[in-house]
Amino acid sequence: MAWLLEPFAEQAQLAERFRAAMRAGGLVIPGAHDPLAGLLAKQAGFSVLYLSGAAFSASLGLPDVGMLTPEEVARRAAAIVAATQLPLLVDIDTGFGELFNTVRAARELVRAGVAAVQLEDQEMPKRCGHLEGKRLLPAEAMVQKVRALKRLLPQLVLIARTDARAIEGLEGAVERARQYVAAGADAIFPEALHSLEEFRAFRQALPGIPLLANLTEFGKTPPLRAEELFAVGYEMVLFPVSALRVAARAMQEFYEHLRRSGSTQEYLPRMQSRAELYALIGYADYEQFDRAIAGQGT
Repeated sequence: MAWLLEPFAEQAQLAERFRAAMRAGGLVIPGAHDPLAGLLAKQAGFSVLYLSGAAFSASLGLPDVGMLTPEEVARRAAAIVAATQLPLLVDIDTGFGELFNTVRAARELVRAGVAAVQLEDQEMPKRCGHLEGKRLLPAEAMVQKVRALKRLLPQLVLIARTDARAIEGLEGAVERARQYVAAGADAIFPEALHSLEEFRAFRQALPGIPLLANLTEFGKTPPLRAEELFAVGYEMVLFPVSALRVAARAMQEFYEHLRRSGSTQEYLPRMQSRAELYALIGYADYEQFDRAIAGQGT
């Protein structure tokens, strides 16, 4: 049934579904930068989605340097949750400011139905985790943000990301992760590890703590497979910007073809058909509902 006509899943229910999937492990989380992408990921069989700050920024024609506002992120997150009714993990970068800014942003995301957030320990202006020039918050400042979110919003799953590998080394990243777990973080996201061996060492240093591995392309992390990370003990593997990159390449090639040829005929076999699009968004359900309501009279 079309999402607008379905009972709405409550935030607490979505958060519990996320926790259950995280505990079960073997969880592949694709990025979905808008509701249509989310519906396509759901159709493919994914049970949890991710809203990447980098992908959302790029969809607005902006770089990933912390220019998004919490209001923009909450609106986009609410639209994805409404359309898919799936648990959504949202990238909130550094929390959009200091402690109270972070709390307010997280509260708005709970209101939007978001199941989980990812909070990182960079200073503003933040940088993509796989680029140079990052600066870290003091660990205690990040600890205070984690502590505040878990005290005020215990229903929200909190994944603490540390970018310390590039600055303080793997040991520094592990030490920060331990502090974030002690403050209440539900899981840890070690960003930009350099090898499967580093992922394994991080896992061994933090037994029993749910871990998320980021397999973004073209960065510091080699192109591993999800199964390799699951085999060394990670519960979650993230592909944050992959779908956006594929879509952007496809659109780039199509626009170039259209400019040259002035026709879409050659592209018809590569398009989603009208019937397929309507099935994805539940068009027939809306028509059926409209007829049923009209048939009841006044």
